[in-house]
Amino acid sequence: MKLGVVGLPNVGKSTLFNAITQAGAEAANYPFCTIEPNVGVVAVPDERLDKLAALYASKKVTPAVVEFVDIAGLVKGASRGEGLGNKFLSHIREVDAIVHVVRCFEDANVTHVENSVDPVRDIQAINLELILADLEAVEKRKDRIRNAARGGADKGAAAEFAFLERLGKHLEGEQPAASLPVNEEEKALLENLFLLSSKPVIYCANIAENDLGKADLPLANAVKTYAAAHGAETIVICAKTEAELAEMDAEDRAMFMEEFGLKESGLNRLIKASYSLLGLISYLTAGEKETRAWTIVKGTKAPQAAGKIHTDFEKGFIRAEVVDYETLLECGGLAGAREKGKVRSEGKDYVMKDGDVVLFRFNV
Repeated sequence: MKLGVVGLPNVGKSTLFNAITQAGAEAANYPFCTIEPNVGVVAVPDERLDKLAALYASKKVTPAVVEFVDIAGLVKGASRGEGLGNKFLSHIREVDAIVHVVRCFEDANVTHVENSVDPVRDIQAINLELILADLEAVEKRKDRIRNAARGGADKGAAAEFAFLERLGKHLEGEQPAASLPVNEEEKALLENLFLLSSKPVIYCANIAENDLGKADLPLANAVKTYAAAHGAETIVICAKTEAELAEMDAEDRAMFMEEFGLKESGLNRLIKASYSLLGLISYLTAGEKETRAWTIVKGTKAPQAAGKIHTDFEKGFIRAEVVDYETLLECGGLAGAREKGKVRSEGKDYVMKDGDVVLFRFNV
């Protein structure tokens, strides 16, 4: 799970990333991991883990995690190698989704590359660079298969070439690859291209500190409207405040958030939204040694979920003993849930649900 944090210069991208990495450093039960200077791993907030750990007196708690990558700043012409464009594009190809930070604050002391604040214009500037880079990639692919597709002897190449033609026209209309209607066969072709504009996006509207708690925020609302029209989510956040919150201890953080009427930090909302954006859920295991959240894709069946713990669990899968989290708490643990007939025995076709607390039975 890797998310790329992108944005124009001076939009608050680095400030937000600093907040993310600081939060990672403070995640007591999952050690902050700096893979590179610009990569940080943070825990997905999940209050269920603490409650389960208290119930079982667990010695260790391990949450699900999301990896954030601070992508090099983007400028117009990046698709042609302007600025750090090539570096930007190579790094963004490696991520699963994009967190697009957009400036939604006025500040005479912070210059803007376009000399004015217009979030929708800024979004479109970055999106256009992604589309132009994708168009180049599509043309290169067409050149590689052109000969094989000629004459129709190679039906696979001919079908792919026809799809690339349609995709190219779509991109030429400055439309992202993600908005192109595709069937199952075309979906596979599209995924194999690893296009930048096909990646899911969360827009992060970065507001000023004095706008916290305000209901009417025209610049942030413009981002929300644009995002909704393109099937994307918007998180409104003040990167500067998030960076400060990440450095506070738990007590000071709670007081600060209460003062501003914040139920949850923007960073936590962003992490949760990112996890959801990738179609991920968590099932849970709990015991005296460890309480842990295991990350799986929605729709994963029990044997494959078991394989996340160990490949032997999947190979020798017999059954999964499952109880939902809330029922387990109400029953005071697995033994109590068994006594009340609340533990289900599920087989190989069971599709896992978020919050399932599981004990896998296997034999190898």
